[in-house]
Amino acid sequence: MSRAVNALQNFGKSLFGPVLILPIVGLFIAFGNILGNGNLAEYLPFLGHPLVQHTGQLIAKSAVSVLANLALVFAVGIPVGLAARDKGYAALIGLVTFIVFINAMNVTLQMQGGLAAADQMKAAGQSMVLGVQVLEMGVFAGILTGALSGYVYNKYSGVQFSGAMAIYSGHCFVAIIMLPVSMVLGVIMSELWPFAQHGISTLAMGIKGAGPFGVAIYGFLERILVPTGLHHLVYTPFLYTELGGTQEVCGSMYQGARNIYFAEMACPDVKQLSSTVVWDARGISKMYGLPAAALAMYLTAKPERKAAAKAILIPAALTSLLVGVTEPIEFSFLFVAPLLFVVHAVLTGIGMMLFSLFDVHAIGANGIIDFILYNLPLGTEKSNWPMYIVVGLIMFALYFIIFRFLILRFDMKTPGREAEDEETRLYSKQDYQAKGNNDGLGEAIIEGLGGRGNIEVVDNCYTRLRVTVKDVATIDEPRLKATGAKAVIKQGNNVQVVYGLHVKKMREAVEAFL
Repeated sequence: MSRAVNALQNFGKSLFGPVLILPIVGLFIAFGNILGNGNLAEYLPFLGHPLVQHTGQLIAKSAVSVLANLALVFAVGIPVGLAARDKGYAALIGLVTFIVFINAMNVTLQMQGGLAAADQMKAAGQSMVLGVQVLEMGVFAGILTGALSGYVYNKYSGVQFSGAMAIYSGHCFVAIIMLPVSMVLGVIMSELWPFAQHGISTLAMGIKGAGPFGVAIYGFLERILVPTGLHHLVYTPFLYTELGGTQEVCGSMYQGARNIYFAEMACPDVKQLSSTVVWDARGISKMYGLPAAALAMYLTAKPERKAAAKAILIPAALTSLLVGVTEPIEFSFLFVAPLLFVVHAVLTGIGMMLFSLFDVHAIGANGIIDFILYNLPLGTEKSNWPMYIVVGLIMFALYFIIFRFLILRFDMKTPGREAEDEETRLYSKQDYQAKGNNDGLGEAIIEGLGGRGNIEVVDNCYTRLRVTVKDVATIDEPRLKATGAKAVIKQGNNVQVVYGLHVKKMREAVEAFL
């Protein structure tokens, strides 16, 4: 069981790199839309200049091209996340595997006489990928080939030959394996994918058929799995595959909620964003819910500890509100009051359900910065963003009332309510940033992880240091928390040390000392 959890956590971590690129692409689309939006030119006349309009269209339409090749992004990005060494070579193997895979599928379909005519490709479930006609696997093709490439790379990239065969060692040996494997995989998927596609479509219809209740379950699962690090596996398929919907936008087909609304942002023919945007409405709890929870925790803190509680809660609430990073505040109450985290997950689902019931079409996946950049240039007709704020205010009230009641009713030891002999936890993020250097930090973290010999792989996501160790029993949690860690999560041989937005600095300190 622990091996399965480790494998899922590693896979979820590998998705983070490609997934993190997409919001950046979205920001460029939003910026291009600001410049090329004819509606805004009515209020800001300089935007109506042809040069500004053309520049905006150039930026937006160029950025949208990433969405059309998203499978390739995952095929290259996942091996980078999975590789324990020489990540650049792993990415190269992923690229080669993907190219051979799609061409093998094309040749198989051609030999079977299964290639549809250009005007019948959509009906036949086929599409063009990098100029090659294949079955419409969408991002699944990249996930499949990327995961397989990463696994084989880790397993065989250390193989070394001697003598004349030495040139075929390492990543070259992996390429020798992956070329025939990707050919066989292309042939197999030519036969199997139509059945998988039918199953996915049935599942998507089942979830959509559940209406707002299905959306609520989705929101609950996405949050409740945050402590395990497996929440990426819940939302990623909805954002980037046909589970999140399929839509034709400006003559091209897009799959997945995020791909669809990014394309719709750049398409002037779209009058209103499609309802599939609901699968990325996770920002309701980030912008409104968790700041309200922080306010409830602050107001229920003991008078003599309010200042200390404020020092913890305000930065955490602002991080959630502005950029949508929730772990600093979630871990402020997760381990001292687990019930509150369960309630938080339930309320996240309710917020997304209200988003669906109120027929909101605004984009709100993260914090208020993204919300403003994405929605305001689109106007109220295309995104009806004021309704998002209405739902958010409802959720703010629910979070505050419920959190305050539960904290007082069950005397929960949230920040500022600790026992007399316990100190209110003040995280040391600012301390490390103020120091401006990593003197002794890497060594301290490594000692907390059981020493050099106990560490196999070191990586990080947005807020967590992710480490694979040989013996989890040697982990020294108090020592790790002394380095500024907010929490330490152990699953099998996988350890996640939650630091927050400055986690990259921690990883670099560890790597420098190693």
